[in-house]
Amino acid sequence: MLIASVVVVLILLALSGIRIIDQYERGIVLTLGSYTRTLSPGLNFVIPIFERVIKVDIRITTSDIPQQEVITKDNVPVGINAVVYFQVTKPEDAVLKIQDYTYAVTQYAQTALRDVIGGVELDSLLVERQKIADEIKKIVDIETTDWGVDVTAIKIQDIELPADMKRAMAKQAEAERERRATIIRSQGELAASENLKKAMEQMASSGAISIRTLQTIEATTANPASTVVFALPIEVMEGLKKLTGK
Repeated sequence: MLIASVVVVLILLALSGIRIIDQYERGIVLTLGSYTRTLSPGLNFVIPIFERVIKVDIRITTSDIPQQEVITKDNVPVGINAVVYFQVTKPEDAVLKIQDYTYAVTQYAQTALRDVIGGVELDSLLVERQKIADEIKKIVDIETTDWGVDVTAIKIQDIELPADMKRAMAKQAEAERERRATIIRSQGELAASENLKKAMEQMASSGAISIRTLQTIEATTANPASTVVFALPIEVMEGLKKLTGK
């Protein structure tokens, strides 16, 4: 009976030492508190009581950077929030060298965001958003490499401007649209005037302008009770000469 009990206890201990590591995980084994090895995906066995396993997710993790109010280089207060994407590349360093790598990466990215944006002007921030995000990524990536973490990307999501700045930018955009519309209208009028000039020159050279003038006179003098006096230009007289051959 005693032997059976001992066997059951040994079996239970053996079963308690089985650890299954998923494909997207790694297992950090601490033997009596000291790091000894890293478990790969699949079925693994550890010594119960003496060894402890800490699982680490090695998939890409997304962490939000809360909205920060930052003063740009040209003294414009803006509210910015971003997202940082990172992945654990060395599970043992992520466990042994940093207490909470997710929180640490987020806080460091937040600090780097404030430092970088504080050194650029508003126009650059609005136009070169991705370039600034890449610069923040480089700064964070240098620090987090020692933690066994690789920052894959940082994306700036929203840039909140002050209300008065929004109104000023809206007025500027409206003025720019009006300027472009004026240029387009003037270009159209110029093209139309050039076409009219060409048409007049062609009609004058062929004598067609004289016919058009006579048609206009005939149309306006349809009522015999009215008298209309026209001062014919020289071009019309020259056109009539061309038509009559004199």
